[in-house]
Amino acid sequence: MENSEINSVDLHGDEEIIEIIELNETEPTPDDLAEDIEDVDFTEGDEGWETEDEGGEEMEEADKDDSDLTFSRHTGSVFCVNLDPSTNSLAVTGGEDDRSFVWRVSDGEVLFECTGHKDSVTSASFSHDSALVATGDMSGLIKVWKVETKQEVWSFEVEDLEWMEWHPCAHVLLAGTADGNVWMWKIPSGECKTFQGPGCQATTGKILPDGKRAVVGYEDGIIRLWDLKQGNTSHVLKGPDGHQGPVTCVACSKDGSLILTGSVDCRAKLISTATGKVVGVFSTEGRKPKVLMEEESETNSVESVGFCNVLPLVAVAYLDGTLAIYDLSTQSLRHKCPHEAGIVHLQWEDSSPLLYTCSLDGAVRIWDARSGQMVTQYRGHTAEILDFTLNREASVAVTASGDHKAKVFCLQRPDR
Repeated sequence: MENSEINSVDLHGDEEIIEIIELNETEPTPDDLAEDIEDVDFTEGDEGWETEDEGGEEMEEADKDDSDLTFSRHTGSVFCVNLDPSTNSLAVTGGEDDRSFVWRVSDGEVLFECTGHKDSVTSASFSHDSALVATGDMSGLIKVWKVETKQEVWSFEVEDLEWMEWHPCAHVLLAGTADGNVWMWKIPSGECKTFQGPGCQATTGKILPDGKRAVVGYEDGIIRLWDLKQGNTSHVLKGPDGHQGPVTCVACSKDGSLILTGSVDCRAKLISTATGKVVGVFSTEGRKPKVLMEEESETNSVESVGFCNVLPLVAVAYLDGTLAIYDLSTQSLRHKCPHEAGIVHLQWEDSSPLLYTCSLDGAVRIWDARSGQMVTQYRGHTAEILDFTLNREASVAVTASGDHKAKVFCLQRPDR
């Protein structure tokens, strides 16, 4: 590929779109948002752990283990991990072995097992207040457990599950399925509302910070913004405004004014939630043909996207191992950060320009978005990392891997 084609950033259409987004002078409180979601009419519509022994100083790189604790109760690949938001002291993991565990990060002790799943557990997460934990398997069986009593309080079965997410400030659960529907339930009453899909997979979704809307991406490349209270779409992006392949990931800015979507078409699209308009398109490989070639979709895709909270930056992670950091103000590429293997997931620190990635080579890496340089990396897994999460202070990372293990890494804190 010619150098001139690399690192280009495509703006939507032929004109640069500059948009002024007005912020509300008074932001809603979590109680306000919870009350809003309470107003929705749901009646309409259809001990396995081990501490790590200290190794010799001449340990081979391949055998190096930087982790402080290994959780080894799973007997298959560990697909997902989440920390309880209130204390960050509990983790929940789900795996290929049809099992899910809630366990203590400090010592790996299992509090309870989320039993009864009949397929790989691919989604597991705590509610906003850490009172509940939800687990979902590939077959579509979703269960919710009360952490305090360790008892199951609700379950429901849908079509094959694609993703699942808690509301940011209410006991409301959202899930997308292979038949394209998005479901919303009040927990534990089970009052339900459905958002009818197009008949193809609802591949990814996220509730916006206002708690009133959700953005959902679909297998056909279409992006829909749903009004959770009214039950209808406020914006639909399709054709040239949508993606030319399945939507793989979505993120939203802290104030909810912008969303960023990624796709198998190797592009990331920046969208205004107020207007539903595409305001920027990011690609590291230059302008692609309108029809995505099959071999292209097999070799690369956007796997994860995210907004920096403290600087006007976004990050886009690709399956070919490229981490691209863009300046939102100019919509220009600031840094390309190469990885040794495909990137699975990225996460920004809440209050700094540091960025974390996990990849198929089993490493967690920390990057400084200001310089584009890798700060450090952590190893210990013998297979790919499939998911990871950070605690609030970014002092601990918990990883889930294809080696049947989850690991806890105590992170050295570089200068922020």
